Amino acid sequence: MIHIDAYFDDATNTVTYLVEETATKHAVLIDPVMDYEPHRAELKTLSVDRILSEVRARDLHLTWVLDTHAHADHLSAADYVRAETGAKVGIGAKITSVQKLFRPVFNATDVCPEGAVFDALFEDGDDIAFGSTSIKVMQTPGHTPACVTYLVEDAAFVGDTLFMPDYGTARADFPGGDARTLYQSIHKILALPSETRIFVGHDYLPDSRDEVAWESTVAEQRNANIHLQAKNEDSFVEMREARDATLKAPRLILPSLQVNIRGGALPPVEADGQTYLKLPINRI
Repeated sequence: MIHIDAYFDDATNTVTYLVEETATKHAVLIDPVMDYEPHRAELKTLSVDRILSEVRARDLHLTWVLDTHAHADHLSAADYVRAETGAKVGIGAKITSVQKLFRPVFNATDVCPEGAVFDALFEDGDDIAFGSTSIKVMQTPGHTPACVTYLVEDAAFVGDTLFMPDYGTARADFPGGDARTLYQSIHKILALPSETRIFVGHDYLPDSRDEVAWESTVAEQRNANIHLQAKNEDSFVEMREARDATLKAPRLILPSLQVNIRGGALPPVEADGQTYLKLPINRI
């Protein structure tokens, strides 16, 4: 049996999940957030430290830090959690294609586009040992090439592929993204049993709702997701591409991507002893 705690980060609208396998007190952390203030380039760990304090208070054994993809809207705290706890860091195997895409954008010559900074690269159908149960990996690309969904018991952690039904679905206009592939991945998720609980990676609180939310079901997504009322794949693609054309780049896309292709680690220290994030002009 699993127990799920959700931690909502107001600054990035991101949900981090702490999943405990209650029989063994093993735990995994999904999509942890590093606090980053872009105007001062200030990096802190207050949000993830609160979660790690909870891990210690409950005497949990954190075995994995799992990112659903290389996020473009927040800096992953995966590498920090690994250093603090010894947990392994895992992500979908297609992260290598994302590294290849963005390594030249940031002239990130230290990045090996083979995923070496991660402890595990997961393929579709892989099982991750988790206490007395396991976590199944389902590749669900479209938002990015590397997106995966983590399935454990009756819960599916879908990252950005789906949002709450009243907000819709992920954008597909990032490099390597594809609206048609996204549609197919969504329907792969919706083929799960109707009662499967869907845990989303963000909530942007539409005007119709007063409180943030992050949990729905496959049945609720099938019946009520506002972007899934299209009659077929072609009409979904038309809707998604038209909507994406109106969206701005995420506020933290530049710092996020160059950190997240490094597994949440910062770029190497330079000759003056400082670490720098780059702003590549006219590249995004």
